[in-house]
Amino acid sequence: MSKKFIYTSYRYQYDLLMTEKTTLFALRIPLLMTALIIPALSMGINQSYSEQTFVYVSNGEDGDITVMKLDPETGDIKIVEKVPAGSNVKHMALSPDHRFLYASVRSEPFSVITYSINRETGNLNQLSKELLPHNMAYISVDQSGRYLFSVSYTDAKIEVNPIGLDGVVKSEPVQVISTGPNPHSILVDRSNQFVYVPHLGNAQIKQFLFNETSGVLTPNDPEAVYTQDDSGPRHIDFSPDNRFVYVSNEMDGMVYSYKIDNETGILDEIQRISAIPRNLSPEPSTPADGDGDGAQETEDEVTTFGVADIHITPNGEWLYVSVRATNTITAFGVDPHSGNLTYIGSYDTEKIPRGINIDPRGKFVIAAGQESGYISIHAINEETGELKFLNRYEVGRDPNWIESVEFK
Repeated sequence: MSKKFIYTSYRYQYDLLMTEKTTLFALRIPLLMTALIIPALSMGINQSYSEQTFVYVSNGEDGDITVMKLDPETGDIKIVEKVPAGSNVKHMALSPDHRFLYASVRSEPFSVITYSINRETGNLNQLSKELLPHNMAYISVDQSGRYLFSVSYTDAKIEVNPIGLDGVVKSEPVQVISTGPNPHSILVDRSNQFVYVPHLGNAQIKQFLFNETSGVLTPNDPEAVYTQDDSGPRHIDFSPDNRFVYVSNEMDGMVYSYKIDNETGILDEIQRISAIPRNLSPEPSTPADGDGDGAQETEDEVTTFGVADIHITPNGEWLYVSVRATNTITAFGVDPHSGNLTYIGSYDTEKIPRGINIDPRGKFVIAAGQESGYISIHAINEETGELKFLNRYEVGRDPNWIESVEFK
């Protein structure tokens, strides 16, 4: 009701004025409440989004991926769904923008699956399943999200495949490189200029220059750095500031630390330290097979401590390595200036912890027990780097690789 109407209706002017005031007052209350409620709801929504942390575990024997939601404060986990993939699905990789998850299927026909990730629920939607010519033990994505790197442990191949604007991996490779025996992982550094490939079979880490426009890898000079004979370099991770590289050695149980020359990409060794628990003297075990789970088979007896995965926290303070021979996770402190590691302790976890991961906030270490069918959640002490077991969850048969992502 307008003021114009009120002032032209003299008989009811007073009543209408009072009605208008009452109405306006009545209207102001809901408006005021709305003004208070909407920001509160918005804050709740934003807080909810900031807490959307999801964990993905590939289960090789079940041929699926378990999708879980992680409470970023308590470490509690709830299973969201299980997504079909394929028999012997193993290694996975996230796109840099976290919109896509890629999974390597290591049974014939060898393939890579592209999934889109629902940022609100964590659910996976399969977009494609492209054939690959080789059995790929490890996959990763470059920092631009345009190329998928992969290595074949059994066929001694390095491959680069293009990724389309739709996030889908293309089956026709940009490049295939014949390489030394048993390449076990492949990662590009944080500057997207240099790629490193640990070779378990001949104790070396190959160094490549990466052209992010063409996707082509070129051997660096020198083309490799060498570890101790029969050490078995397996997995690799970079410090957050891109100054240091850490490599887990499967067979001799050592972790090698390197400094990166950010101009050339050449690695310079600075330290070797054992990941084997200090209170134990475990005997090395004979690998079960040569498919990427153990050392290369030869006529001579081959032994391995089964050191497997390696990850550094987002703040660069702590580094964790899984040891399958002892079913433990070893914790190290990281010196931010020298890059050197200091042994903190070793902590019991699932049986045969082939894959571990650290949540995006750096509060928990998650370990997959390849022979237990469970994952365990360990809280990281932010002051000491020590681990505290929280809980374990059944995920499926042969859980082996873990990825985690947070949406804000």
